[in-house]
Amino acid sequence: MRLVLITFLFLFALSASAQRKLTGTSLPDTRLGGKNNNEEDNKKKTKDVETEVESYKIISIENDTTYVDTSLTIQKAYKYNYLRRDDFGLLAFQNIGQTFNRLTYDFDDLSNSPKFGARARHFNFMEAKDINYYRVPTPFTELYFKTVFEQGQNVDAFFTTNIKPNVNLSIAYKGLRSLGNYQNSLTSTGNLRMTLNYNTKNERYYAKTHFVAQDLMNQENGGLTAEGERLYIEEIPEYDERSSVAVQYQNAENQLDGKRFYLDHFYKLKAGDSLSRYEIRINHRLNFSDKEYRFQQKQATNIYGETYENKDLYNEVEYQYIKNQVGASYFQPDLGTLEGFIEHTDYNYGYQSVVLKDNEIIPNRIKEDVVGIGGKYQNQIAGIKLKAQAVYNLSDSFEGYDLKANAAYKIDSLNSVQAGIKLNSARPNFNTLLFQNDYKNYNWHNPDFSNIETQSLSASINSEKFGDYKASLTQINNYTYFGLIDNPDTSSSIDSLVKPMQSGKEVRYFKLQASKDFELGKFALANDVIYQNVLSGESAFHVPEFVTRQSIYYKDYWFQKALYLQTGFTFNYFTDFKSDGYDPILAEFFVTNQDFKSFYTLDFFFNAKVRTARLYFKLENFTTLLEGNNNFAAPRHPYRDFAIRFGIVWNFFM
Repeated sequence: MRLVLITFLFLFALSASAQRKLTGTSLPDTRLGGKNNNEEDNKKKTKDVETEVESYKIISIENDTTYVDTSLTIQKAYKYNYLRRDDFGLLAFQNIGQTFNRLTYDFDDLSNSPKFGARARHFNFMEAKDINYYRVPTPFTELYFKTVFEQGQNVDAFFTTNIKPNVNLSIAYKGLRSLGNYQNSLTSTGNLRMTLNYNTKNERYYAKTHFVAQDLMNQENGGLTAEGERLYIEEIPEYDERSSVAVQYQNAENQLDGKRFYLDHFYKLKAGDSLSRYEIRINHRLNFSDKEYRFQQKQATNIYGETYENKDLYNEVEYQYIKNQVGASYFQPDLGTLEGFIEHTDYNYGYQSVVLKDNEIIPNRIKEDVVGIGGKYQNQIAGIKLKAQAVYNLSDSFEGYDLKANAAYKIDSLNSVQAGIKLNSARPNFNTLLFQNDYKNYNWHNPDFSNIETQSLSASINSEKFGDYKASLTQINNYTYFGLIDNPDTSSSIDSLVKPMQSGKEVRYFKLQASKDFELGKFALANDVIYQNVLSGESAFHVPEFVTRQSIYYKDYWFQKALYLQTGFTFNYFTDFKSDGYDPILAEFFVTNQDFKSFYTLDFFFNAKVRTARLYFKLENFTTLLEGNNNFAAPRHPYRDFAIRFGIVWNFFM
């Protein structure tokens, strides 16, 4: 946390200097909606500022470009949270930095590669696709702060500058420490990001690269005891002090660490000009990732069965992932962009020793070298934007493929439609194939697991007048999950065990999401609704039928337009379903048959914007002050109580 403070103070000092230099320029006043006595001067000022703001560019890994936006909208308020993205469809655990229970699913991150595992710890783990690159005319800073639950803070400090017109650097650090309201629920996380965006002066060579170091630690208490759960549901007054609620243990924690170096660069062998309009590039992408996940506990508990050690339990799994992709691309205005590539991936996942269990040897490592070939195509024909990508593994032991195609058509400036298809086959996550732990039940090796095969169709309509609608139909064969099996040892105190499983039935999942905002004068209503239905495979795949969120609020300028505000209520609700349980040893959710009662939350918010600062104030789940709270985020894990949260996002332009 010392690094958090140093980084924050350093960037704040830079930003304070930037703010002083910015005073007197047109940027803050126009973004604020400031008033000018001279109408012609005001129009000219607005035009100049819009040009300036749009020159602060944000570039994604796929080279999609947006720009810095200091406005205050309800959508940006939804993103004002620990994840820094809209968390609609995620049910938060009681402390910030803990995991989330999924109320809905999408399949946007499919690839031909298996994942590491510990997926419950990955919500705030920044992958390569989550890192942006920048190009700015002057230094730019963003500071984020938000209060937490007991003894801590959540900050995110970001700074970027172009040291030369063709060289951009950025550095950012997001840190969290929150004690939480329940025993042994401390969270402490950090995400350091550094990026470089560079091109030569002749614009023949371009490079984007980043380095990321992350550590995500959670203390674990296993949830409430059976007695504690009963008293919590009955709302016993003594349990109003949440630190007195009985939890299953107070001596365990798990942690996910990760480092990544990423490089994406290309060289133009032939650059397009006025005489020859085609372009040829040589491309290279490198992703070198290193992860470690560990679970440790001072004293064993009988909840998970017998152990090899009774105290000082400590298990760590390591994972190295190196992917090199080399290819060439050809661009011509009429033909579009066509790229072909070959890639080599080295996987190294495992432990330091083997385990002998019931005359079965649990190996300590999975190592594979996989070669793949693929291609990409992008073009616009008759107003239809086409994008397609295909990758195929040339490997017998790690076979797989990933095919994606998407077509989008812009009807006019206010309406557009698109449709897509995905076909994917990949090995299950590594922790389903191999896992070791001091608890005897948590040791397995499943080399015979089949590939997970996913097919998905999607279509969406985006309309300024009628709203946004997206429908998808997904079919999964060999769906792999963690589930409960009966305990064969009747003498043990544990009733069931968590094991990786593959579904014998295909999972078919339909999802329809609709979003529409309504405005009437200074009042607005924002609506988000999800309808979903598991058409088959419901024994292994559980979601509520409806998930909904509505915000009704008042918005206006105050104090001669010196302040813009939004204030109102946000309502969240989901219907009954069978919720997955949470396993802290695996940092994974597992399928249960436990009925999960629906509940709603109601928040009051007051958000304001002054110049380039956005202020947020919220009374979270305030109805529990009158009704009490006996809701759960997952079986045995309570949902959050009423809390007063506030903070700020402040942008500085030098």
